Amino acid sequence: MEELNFEKALSELESIVEKMEKGDLSLNESLTLFERGVQLARFMRGEIETAEKKIEILLKNEKGMIKPESFDLADEDISAKESEENSSSGGDDTLPF
Repeated sequence: MEELNFEKALSELESIVEKMEKGDLSLNESLTLFERGVQLARFMRGEIETAEKKIEILLKNEKGMIKPESFDLADEDISAKESEENSSSGGDDTLPF
């Protein structure tokens, strides 16, 4: 059996939702799909929690405290542009990662 990952679980869950939204399933089929959907949702929640823990570890400062960091794609775009400008204009000697 193929190993489940977040993307596969999400795809399967979307498929289940589509089938259930059509409304042409029997009660037993609906319950079976609902049960599988709940299993997938729990799996995905676990994967997200694991990813969040990894992110927290990466964001800890030198004193072991979590540094709150906002994650906004617009901020990422601005930060990337600033990094490019600093590296091309002789900014500080830090590595851009």
